[in-house]
Formats: sequence, structure tokens, C-alpha cells
Amino acid sequence: MTATTGDLAMVNLDSSDPAAHAAFYHRVLGWEVTHSQPEYAMISGGGAAIGFGLVEGYRPPSWPDSGGGKRYHLDVYVDDLALAEKEFVAAGATKPEFQPGDGRWVVLVDPIGQPFCICPRPQS
Repeated sequence: MTATTGDLAMVNLDSSDPAAHAAFYHRVLGWEVTHSQPEYAMISGGGAAIGFGLVEGYRPPSWPDSGGGKRYHLDVYVDDLALAEKEFVAAGATKPEFQPGDGRWVVLVDPIGQPFCICPRPQS
């Protein structure tokens, strides 16, 4: 008997505003918005998809909060950390004061309050 493994179909994230959430990550990742309604939105690109589902009363996690309810975070590779930070903040992200990693990456918070990291693209 052999083990069966699955393939990740997509990632779905809780959101207070799915359409705006998808629009923000469309800007960050350059992926196509493939569905956008008030209760659910989706972006797709690079053989993957991220969905954003409306959760009434959604409360974003605190940052930093080692004992809190952080649900996920995305790491996004960028070519120029400083330029990406500037562009993503202009698109609606905020930069919290607490920044771990000694400058190796930057933590930003998306428009609905969910932290994500921008990281330098690995050199090949």
C-alpha cells in the first residue's frame, strides 16, 4: 500500500473586505483578480491562487504579539526591498515599528491588518 499525497489547490484567507484585500495583493504580486464580490474574491498567478473570504466581525491580529492569534503571514520576494516597501506602503500597507530580522526582511501590515513580509529575492 502506498501513501497518497495531496496537491495544494489554493489558499483561502479570512478577510473583512475581500474585494479590497484581493486588489491589494493583486498590486503586490501582480496576479490577476479572477473573482471579486463583496463576500469572496480571488487572485491567481504562477500556478497558484489565493482566495479572500468575508468573515463578519473579522479582527486582525496584533503585531507583535507572541501569545496572540496570528493566523498566517505571506512572504513575498522582491528585487529591491526599499523600493518595494515604498510602493506597498503607497498601495495601502503600513510598516509597524517592531521589525525583527536585523534588516534581512521587512514586516508590513496589509490594509485589513494582516502582517506580511517582504524579503530579498535569493540570488541564483
